[in-house]
Amino acid sequence: MTNSDIVQKLWNLCDVLRDDGINYSDYVTELVLLLFIKMEYEQVQNNGSFAHKLPEGARWPDLAGKSGLNLLTYYKQTLLDLGQNADPLIAAIYADAQTRLKEPRHLEQLIKSLDGIDWFSARQDGLGDLYEGLLEKNASETKSGAGQYFTPRPLIDSIIRCIKPQPGEVIQDPAAGTAGFLIAADAYIKQHTDDLYELNDKERSFQRNKAFIGIELVPGTRRLALMNTLLHGMEGDEEGVVHLGNALGQVGASLPKVEVILSNPPFGTAKGGGGPTRDDLTYKTSNKQLAFLQHIYRGLKPGGRAAVVLPDNVLFEAGVGTEVRRDLMDKCNLHTLLRLPTGIFYAQGVKTNVLFFQKGTADNPRQEQGCTQRVWVYDLRSNMPSFGKRSPFGAQHLKPFEEAYGDDPNGNSPRAENVEAIGELSRFRVFTREQIRERGDSLDISWLKDADRLDAADLPAPEVLAGEAMAELTEALHELEELMKALGAGDEVAAQKQLMAEVMGLAVVEEADAEFKS
Repeated sequence: MTNSDIVQKLWNLCDVLRDDGINYSDYVTELVLLLFIKMEYEQVQNNGSFAHKLPEGARWPDLAGKSGLNLLTYYKQTLLDLGQNADPLIAAIYADAQTRLKEPRHLEQLIKSLDGIDWFSARQDGLGDLYEGLLEKNASETKSGAGQYFTPRPLIDSIIRCIKPQPGEVIQDPAAGTAGFLIAADAYIKQHTDDLYELNDKERSFQRNKAFIGIELVPGTRRLALMNTLLHGMEGDEEGVVHLGNALGQVGASLPKVEVILSNPPFGTAKGGGGPTRDDLTYKTSNKQLAFLQHIYRGLKPGGRAAVVLPDNVLFEAGVGTEVRRDLMDKCNLHTLLRLPTGIFYAQGVKTNVLFFQKGTADNPRQEQGCTQRVWVYDLRSNMPSFGKRSPFGAQHLKPFEEAYGDDPNGNSPRAENVEAIGELSRFRVFTREQIRERGDSLDISWLKDADRLDAADLPAPEVLAGEAMAELTEALHELEELMKALGAGDEVAAQKQLMAEVMGLAVVEEADAEFKS
């Protein structure tokens, strides 16, 4: 049984929760409170070197051995006790946790279903990856909610392969979500150090407890992130790998500078209490992405590197947007910009990019003026398939970009403008700082034309297009009139036609009526 099979089995338990009146959007939150207890038990069974994180009385056999109302009562008390546990990490995971289950038989059914899963296969593939798969499934199914926190795994893995995080580096994500970037960075380091066995005890301790730091604003999402990191063997400090707080507030201002920052900040404009409240950001803005971008390039150590996913508006927004881009290109070497295809995020229609940059320059990491001399832009958006459930975005689509990016994480590998050529034009082009300056410091740069996109020169004359639009509107109004008459709303039709006649400057209603019937 593969991880995807197990994820589907877990997802099918939604029917049990729905029968108990639990909303679709709360499904994963409800399930993971129970699932984490099961996974923690399985992890210890699989590897004797893992000590129980959960206390006696709150482990899987303690639940599985009970039934009926006694089970439900015990489970509710267990969640309450875990939220007050002496271990601050466990207390954070179960803070304010409560089940919405009302029927004991439904809890029994969930426990029996979880016991019936082939956990041996799950342990072989990694319980953390199974949990991650469940989060991804939730993001893809619900569209909203969890979708805003989930960056597609193929994109994360590609960014990690380009940035190449190393043992001993501190890696930060100021908008951690469910900790996908941090977990992928940890997996990359483990892959290249024989699961950390090539490191000494001090280095291993650093990787488990100090190498990764995330900030997450939403308590429920942080809960998912803490479970996720623990199941991947990442413990963090006493608050865990992901801390609760606002990176655009004082929590973010107090973070130490780090070697690597990887992030996909939330889209949109700051509202309510989630906006920038820091006084150390040079350019004041309600645009969260521009504020996060400032935090990221200011938060790097000299020579540090970053990759950040940002929507198109950050590339071209005037005013503060222009100032932030200039400051970024002054203080950092913005060496690569990847234009991503549409449809790959669960927030549909969002056009996004990845900016890769290094603080200072390769020759002088402490340089703060004129660091960007040229920007390489890779267009992975033009003439690409329409991605979605039926045609998923995968690693194969990013492989040409990674080859063009090269082995050097700071963009210093030899590069050429002959990648994935479309006709005579390459997907990969370089633009000098002077050329970008001539564009008003806009980074919204494109040169490829979609094969199915209409050329403005081939469009009909404006008056013809306007006439066609008016004809379609007239026909639609006529159909609405007939529908309203069929519904017995003849008086309302007459009143609306009288109003339209006055608005359009027609002399009498009869003239408007003639227009509709012609």
